[in-house]
Amino acid sequence: MRTLLLTPPMTQINTPYPATAYLTGFLRARGFEVFQADPALELVLKLLSRTGLSEILVQLQKSYPVSNTKMPSSVGHFFTYQDEYLTTIDSVIRFLQNQDSTLAYRIVTHNYLPEGPRFKSLDELNLPGSDGLQWAFGSLGMQDRARHLASLYIDDLVDVIRDGIDPHFELSRYGEKLATSATSFDPIANAIKQSPTLVDIYLDTITTDYLSKYQPDVVALTVPFPGNVYGAFRMAKTIKELSPATRIILGGGYVNTELRELKESRVFDYIDYITLDDGERPLLTLLENFSHPTLPPKYLRTFLRENGNVILKTDSSLHDIPFIDSGVPTYDGLPLNQYLSLCELLNPMHRLWSDGRWNKLTLAHGCYWKKCSFCDISLDYISRYETAGASILVDRIEQLVAETGQTGFHFVDEAAPPKTLTALARELIKRKLNISWWTNIRFEKTFDLETAQLLAQSGCVAISGGLEVASDRLLELMEKGITVPQVARVTHAFTQSGIMVHAYLMYGFPSQTLQETIDSLERVRQLFEAGCIQSGFWHRFSATAHSPVGKNPAHYGIIIQPTLSTFANNDLSFYDPHGIDPQPLSAGLKKAIYNFMHGIGIDEDVRSWFDFEVPKAKVPKTFIQKAIKN
Repeated sequence: MRTLLLTPPMTQINTPYPATAYLTGFLRARGFEVFQADPALELVLKLLSRTGLSEILVQLQKSYPVSNTKMPSSVGHFFTYQDEYLTTIDSVIRFLQNQDSTLAYRIVTHNYLPEGPRFKSLDELNLPGSDGLQWAFGSLGMQDRARHLASLYIDDLVDVIRDGIDPHFELSRYGEKLATSATSFDPIANAIKQSPTLVDIYLDTITTDYLSKYQPDVVALTVPFPGNVYGAFRMAKTIKELSPATRIILGGGYVNTELRELKESRVFDYIDYITLDDGERPLLTLLENFSHPTLPPKYLRTFLRENGNVILKTDSSLHDIPFIDSGVPTYDGLPLNQYLSLCELLNPMHRLWSDGRWNKLTLAHGCYWKKCSFCDISLDYISRYETAGASILVDRIEQLVAETGQTGFHFVDEAAPPKTLTALARELIKRKLNISWWTNIRFEKTFDLETAQLLAQSGCVAISGGLEVASDRLLELMEKGITVPQVARVTHAFTQSGIMVHAYLMYGFPSQTLQETIDSLERVRQLFEAGCIQSGFWHRFSATAHSPVGKNPAHYGIIIQPTLSTFANNDLSFYDPHGIDPQPLSAGLKKAIYNFMHGIGIDEDVRSWFDFEVPKAKVPKTFIQKAIKN
């Protein structure tokens, strides 16, 4: 029974998404013949090559046969500098794969790359230095400056593909709009039936090659995000056409949150089985069914189609694999030396997400807090909390270092438990194991200066955590379990220990007023001013079906607007009679924090970031400083 595990396009291309690595390690330990591959990376490398750009050029010349034809600026620039792009693309890819570092000397001269529309962002910085980047990276950051310029060059080419070849294509997502809040399967079904674009043709070719190379009896597709869904169904369509006997299984984060109430039978024209929540036991059970076809089949949280109807089957005698027995992920079969280290954004935490090859590891299953009202705490990946001892975790770390040769780790927990982190740090120090790591936490008061210094000594380089609305009233309403003064003290302890801090920020929470939003921005400004945080990102609150807000909207004073869904059902439309329309605030909030991260405008009145009148902040100017001193 040959099984192939795939993450369909697109996800980040600097490191493998960990789902297939976990499942490969788990299933191999139980004697199954399992392979894994990364079609997203292969698709990008096919498109962004001399051969790929040549084919893109041919397609564009058919679409724009006359030179004065109105065309997107990205396409026009590509036509003008086509020779330069064809000459440089393979070298730039090698540079971003860390295989040709000396190319940086040419890139930073601004005489090597054809600089398209994306390079206008350098002018917008309007900062000291030859291109604004010397200020951002320092006089000795030539490699980083070159990587940022090369990333802008790649972004220009991705814009060409999106604007001229395939409107669904992005570098880290593919057809995302088709699957986001998709109450109907129609957009995806219709897109699959359209004449294939060049991107589709490349993906079909990659899928065909996998069938020839691995000859799988089973293909399991993990779809963590909306930007993977179209690619998954596109690949499934090709597999069904070329190898109808191959069974296709779908799972992953998107399935777990969006498809729990699936009713659309057309999905099973492409997919044979859809599993919910942790994949180890459901997938293992399906493989055992396939290996023993004469025995009555068993299922755990598995959708299938019977007599034209979608049915969810689960056997009460089956239980999930304990976290401690889930095994060690393996990256065997993935081309670790071919991933691209991009530096698209100057946000320091976003830089960690997109640059460098990180081993992904989970310290605990679920969330130890599981109270936040905006979070999907009713779902298994949050609600079932299990951890493993520090010794076992460090054994896994050592095994991954030995396999990959990489010592960077991203612990991908919902919120890494303080006790586990402390024990892990002591075990790493005890074994004299030199790694670099970062993770997401809650800003617990447990993280005092002594603890932060211990984590730094063990290799912690960055942490992220939810400050959310930066308002004590709203933090209490959302049951976050923290206060703004507490966050100030915790983040100050981390930065004093040399650990970078990123804050997740939220606006538009139920009942949040305009005054509270402006006051929240003022507190964030003071956190930057005091050096407590170095990075942050605002996102708009979204009500979801599996969160306390979605399950009990009356408690939060909102009215859910019902929608009819046969496919995805998670994001909820709602009306907030007590709050405000948060959309007009979006641009000002994001502009403010972008500048704060660059040390700009920290002393200015926060009202200056908005192009319409907002109230003056009522927060004392020394609020954060006093919190730190106390």
